Amino acid sequence: MPKFADLDSQLNVIKRGAVDIISEAELKNKLAASIKENKPLNIKAGFDPTAPDLHLGHTVLLRKLRQFQDLGHNVIFLIGDFTGRIGDPSGRSEKRKQLTAEEVAENAVTYKRQVSKILDISRLKIVFNSDWFEKMNGFEFGKLLTHYTATRLLERDDFSQRIKEKKPLYMHELIYPILQGYDSVVLEADVELGGTDQRFNLLVGRDIQKDYGRPEQVVITMPLLEGTDGVAKMSKSYGNYIGINETPDQIFGKVMSISDELMFKYYTLLTDHDLEKIKSMHPKEAKVLLAETIVSQYYSENQAKEAAASFEKVFAEGRAPEDAPAFKIDPSPSDIISILTKSGVVPSKNEARRLVQQGGVSLDGKRIDSEDAVIDSEGILKIGKHRFLKLTK
Repeated sequence: MPKFADLDSQLNVIKRGAVDIISEAELKNKLAASIKENKPLNIKAGFDPTAPDLHLGHTVLLRKLRQFQDLGHNVIFLIGDFTGRIGDPSGRSEKRKQLTAEEVAENAVTYKRQVSKILDISRLKIVFNSDWFEKMNGFEFGKLLTHYTATRLLERDDFSQRIKEKKPLYMHELIYPILQGYDSVVLEADVELGGTDQRFNLLVGRDIQKDYGRPEQVVITMPLLEGTDGVAKMSKSYGNYIGINETPDQIFGKVMSISDELMFKYYTLLTDHDLEKIKSMHPKEAKVLLAETIVSQYYSENQAKEAAASFEKVFAEGRAPEDAPAFKIDPSPSDIISILTKSGVVPSKNEARRLVQQGGVSLDGKRIDSEDAVIDSEGILKIGKHRFLKLTK
């Protein structure tokens, strides 16, 4: 029995949801050689542990890695504990906050625990790039920098934009793509995955491998997943995220809040469902199935069904779910904006004001019309369609 599926079958799985494959011809050649030699490819993805909690946006890449595992290839999960202390400048208009070694180490432990919900840990190679970068002396580091030019780095859109706007561009930000590229040299990566915002960094990896006389990796980029607002990419800072560590009820309710247009993208990137069958379903039925599927991935089918029943009760009767977060209000009256932001249910004062102005906040069923409204009693706050907050004293 052959170890690997045929070339076309592998390509169908790999290409689902992908934005760029650079290049598809090279990927076909690598897969064909892999099948012929019965030898798995090395699939690399790097994660700088800059935040402790993973959300569905992160899982787009993780699910693609799991697909490569299921196809029989070696997946290398690179934790950038060294580069994470520098900070990836991708898509940044200003310098990223640098983390301490302690923060990075703590986040890395959390990452390993969470990715086990998606990846087969028994078949996963987890590496840390501090293992090679911290052993480099000054001469070796300088030699590494000779493998790429400043000219090429400054062609990068977000770097050239900062220069145009006369904003600072720091040396450590310039060398970050080179360090990420060197990771691919060390790990002998055949394929590297990343989000579309990582395209430049991934291509630098190809160039540096070539300069070291190594075979160039194939680059595969995956789309950035929009959050529940359907506008900005999913991010905790935007308050539009769905965390994989949230409760089944929370995950289910947030998935149900996305638009019908965004739903199909979630199906493509977050599930293995037949997309043609999904297109033939009623949107409400399809969204319930999507929510159940995602909850099942991180909990169980029974918990997904319970979350669906709980959501239907909440939606039909307007009642707060049992696991709604609680917030203790101050003895002295507090304004609604302060409650929404201090409780963490809304990420910013601007977002809180927008919700109130649009009539999206109510207390015990009575709409709050003014952003200056003062709350001095216990009750149930409803924020938007599916978020609740229990106010206690």
